[in-house]
Parts: sequence; structure tokens; C-alpha cells
Amino acid sequence: MNIRSLIIDDDPFMRDLLEDKLKQHLPEVEIVATASSGMEGSQKIADHSPDLVFLDVEMEDMTGFEMLTELKDINFQTIFITSYSHYAIKAIRFNSLDYLVKPFDLGELRNAIQRYKKVSNKKVYDENLKLALLNKKTEDVSNHQLVLRTQEGEIRLAIKNIVRVEGERNYSYIYLKDGSKKLVAKTLSDLEELLVDKGLFRCHRSHLVNFSKIAGVKSRLFLTMSDGVEVPISRRKKDSFIRWFEGKK
Repeated sequence: MNIRSLIIDDDPFMRDLLEDKLKQHLPEVEIVATASSGMEGSQKIADHSPDLVFLDVEMEDMTGFEMLTELKDINFQTIFITSYSHYAIKAIRFNSLDYLVKPFDLGELRNAIQRYKKVSNKKVYDENLKLALLNKKTEDVSNHQLVLRTQEGEIRLAIKNIVRVEGERNYSYIYLKDGSKKLVAKTLSDLEELLVDKGLFRCHRSHLVNFSKIAGVKSRLFLTMSDGVEVPISRRKKDSFIRWFEGKK
């Protein structure tokens, strides 16, 4: 069964490159139309009702997220495409969505299509996309919700509910204000990258802390968190932590 697909990108070379790779190597992906802007893409989606949309994150007339926000109904899955943009990729990963980096690596393209085929719960995917669009509209980052995969399935955590994160090799424990904790298959470095601009700081090689949940600072060597736990501040991080902490007050 063919996957009816649409490519939306304002770079004609990238549109042609992606279409050529799909036709040559993934013939089950049928390109029903292409578009060169967000406005044109919205119309092509209405005209063709695709199963899958390859959507450029940063177009001249609007971002991919803005285009999706303007649609009344989203009855397709999205694979975002972007030039290497740290901000764009971070936003996509924060919401557990799929993406490809230009120019397109064939192996990554194959993997993205395989992931598309394996999405068994479209409701979960739709919720993640809706959450991504809501996060983009919400100015208060403490209300942003992080989507993470665990052994029990995907979880969604509001930043304001995270007290601290403790890393343990290739895993991390996220401690929440209700006293529970979640084990996620992400390193502390992975989570630091996603959360550093959301009010969290890595004060030690094993700890990320949420500013809003810091109850006190003891002699610049330890933090007391809202859950009563003392977290160390490494000597290497002491000065940068104090600057961050004072700047947040």
C-alpha cells in the first residue's frame, strides 16, 4: 500500500533531492504534490489529503509549526525537515516528533519511513503534535510539557512539576513534585540540552535542578530542593551556578 505524501519546502533543490531519493529508494512513498511555501502547502494538504507530510521547519512565509497551527484538522503524520538548526531540532525532540536534517541521508530517510510505518497508536502521535503546537504558543516555559519515552510508554511532564533530574550512566531519574520518579532512557546530557532554557541547570555531573524548586543554597556547596533532598554543587560549576541563580531571582 502506497504512502501518499506531500513535500513542503521553500528550497527547490531540497524538494527535488528528497523527491528523487524517495522515488529511487522508497517507491512505496508516493509523492502526490510538492509546495514551496507554508501557504501553498496548506492548500495542497486540503487538495490531496496526504498520509504523510515532509515539512520544512523554517520557510520564508512562515514556520512549519505556524502552518500546522493554522490547519483546522491534521489527518496526517509529519516528518519535519530542517537545515542543521539547533533550536529547531531541540523543539522537535522536546515533543518526541520525527525529523530529517538536510541534505538527506538515505539511511536516516529509510529509518524515518520505518518509524512512520510502526506508529501503531495514531492517537498518541496526534497528542504529541498538538502538544508541540501548544508549547509553541505558551510563553511561560514552566507550563511546557516534555514528551519522553519510558519502558511503560510515552509520558508527558510539565516543566513546573519537575524538581530535579539525577543521571545514572545511560539513564536518568526524573523526580517530580508529587514525590514520584520516572526512569527514562536518556543521559543527563541529553536532558540538559532539552531543559537548559526551561529553567533547569546542571549544577553537578549527576544532577539537574529546577530553579523554581530550589528551597535554599548552603554555603555555595549544596542546594536544598523542595522535596527535602540536598544536591551537591560541583566546584567547577559553582561560579556559573551562582550567576545563573542570581540572574533568575
